[in-house]
Amino acid sequence: MRIVLATDAWEPQVNGVARTLATTVRELQRLGHEVKVAHPHLYRRVRCPFTSDVELAWSIGVADVRRLTRPPCAVHISTEGPIGLAFRRYCAARGLPFTTAYHTHFPEYLYEHTGVPVDWTARLLRWFHRPSAGIMVATPSLERTLRQRRFTAPIKLWSRGIDRGLFYPRPKTISSDKPIALFVGRVAKEKNIEAFLLARNAVAKFVVGDGPEKEALASKYPGVHFTGTMQGEELAQMYANADVFVFPSRTDTFGLVVIEALASGVPVAAFPVPGPADILGGFPDAGCCDENLEVAIETALRTGKRQACLDLAGRYTWEASTRQFLANLAPIPQPSLARAAS
Repeated sequence: MRIVLATDAWEPQVNGVARTLATTVRELQRLGHEVKVAHPHLYRRVRCPFTSDVELAWSIGVADVRRLTRPPCAVHISTEGPIGLAFRRYCAARGLPFTTAYHTHFPEYLYEHTGVPVDWTARLLRWFHRPSAGIMVATPSLERTLRQRRFTAPIKLWSRGIDRGLFYPRPKTISSDKPIALFVGRVAKEKNIEAFLLARNAVAKFVVGDGPEKEALASKYPGVHFTGTMQGEELAQMYANADVFVFPSRTDTFGLVVIEALASGVPVAAFPVPGPADILGGFPDAGCCDENLEVAIETALRTGKRQACLDLAGRYTWEASTRQFLANLAPIPQPSLARAAS
């Protein structure tokens, strides 16, 4: 199958969406599919007004969209930014089926950055996804959230996976007289990192990642180790050094880093919100979700068991995730393609 992926999140961005999409593309190609990706670096770009380390595409012409979506193909629109909007407009105007994904809680994200009411952004997102043949979501709780917000398009589950050749338990390389508590992710306001940094647990805190809040937080919390971005073997070793992984975000829709930590044998502490609650639910030995993050950290350190973490992580593979993605697609039927080309 020829698959067109339209996304505003792509490498070299370092975030869960970009990593998920890049890994899915590699898996699709391994399975024999042809994938064309429309991403920001194909177009002129401007800095995102809400966060300076993200660039948004502009000048996305109809001719570009028509060329990429030439028949036969299946179109998946992964993000609601300028690229996603251009492909949505083209397909919807011609009655061509396409699928979408809900990766980010933009209503909460924009509220955090700009104060725009959540209901206003939710209304725009309902409009964006309305003609979708299927909105792909990572968890059942996210599906319930979209239903509560009156999204009417069909909703389909699309889980995530782990690179087991990279993330696994390893001997520790950092010596510490306190348990190591680790955060991995973009250092930005919506990640709620300060909830972790304010926690009074007797732990050594490490923050791995970069972003617009890094310098301010590093200055405010000099006792915390801010390592900057890590990838590959370096990141995998950092996971393995941790005694507890702390996921303070309240707005992520899944948390790819959560299952990577579990695959490294590290229990997880988080708030009881969609994403970590879906992953950890029913597995008390793999971590703890609690409205008091200090309690979650202490409980995960005390009761977490490596084998329970590994057993839970074993449920997530990129091959299964990619096959789920494929089953959710809505290939454009030939009659529709003929009409669109005429």
